[in-house]
Amino acid sequence: MRTPLVAGNWKMNGSRESVKELINGVVEGAKSLTGVEVAVCPPSIFIADVTAVASGTNVSVGSQDACTALKGAFTGETSVEMIKDFGCQYAIVGHSERRTIYGETDEIVAEKFAVVKNAGVTPIFCIGETLEEREQNITEAVCARQIDAVFASEGDNAFDGSVIAYEPVWAIGTGKTASPEQAQAVHAFIRQHLAKRNADVAEKVQILYGGSMNPANAEELIGQTDIDGGLIGGASLKAEDFLTICQAGQ
Repeated sequence: MRTPLVAGNWKMNGSRESVKELINGVVEGAKSLTGVEVAVCPPSIFIADVTAVASGTNVSVGSQDACTALKGAFTGETSVEMIKDFGCQYAIVGHSERRTIYGETDEIVAEKFAVVKNAGVTPIFCIGETLEEREQNITEAVCARQIDAVFASEGDNAFDGSVIAYEPVWAIGTGKTASPEQAQAVHAFIRQHLAKRNADVAEKVQILYGGSMNPANAEELIGQTDIDGGLIGGASLKAEDFLTICQAGQ
């Protein structure tokens, strides 16, 4: 039985004051939650402030990205060893914004995945299709290609101890959401594709939905057979909304 995970991706939002208010609200509200894992991924500059509040609670902290290198002359980058040093248990890799805005290829994302996992941090590996790709009916092919880039470098057990987030790019921050049936169909395909390499890993890996999940649709989405929680963007910036989604995972 997979435990649902609800992870908040705060993206590039907040101030020190608002972030402290948000994490305090999440930690306080999460005290009563059972049967669901909760995580937040703040901007890297706020990780220390967030872990100072979340440490020792049932709220985990993650990074929104990690460099492929562990140290060196990489101005502006943050290594997985650095985020681990500040208590991060997760790191998002391959978010669609990293792929589309910053040009991260499947190979770069696979390299980041390996670096994060080898450091003992859990990757939240993001995959998904654009609107154009969905209209071309190649959603499954795109997801398979992105997954296979990791298999190619890390082997059949690659996703053991990892998390996958399916995020239809056309539904991120647009207010559009895949229907529960659409989302379930892709999640089922992802699990079946993983099972071709390792059925045991496929059965236990958490696959999150990451396309405009909100308090109104969370229960129905998370209730689908192969949807094991959510990677939450805009709705994670309000503690009340985020906690309502977390409650849907119980």
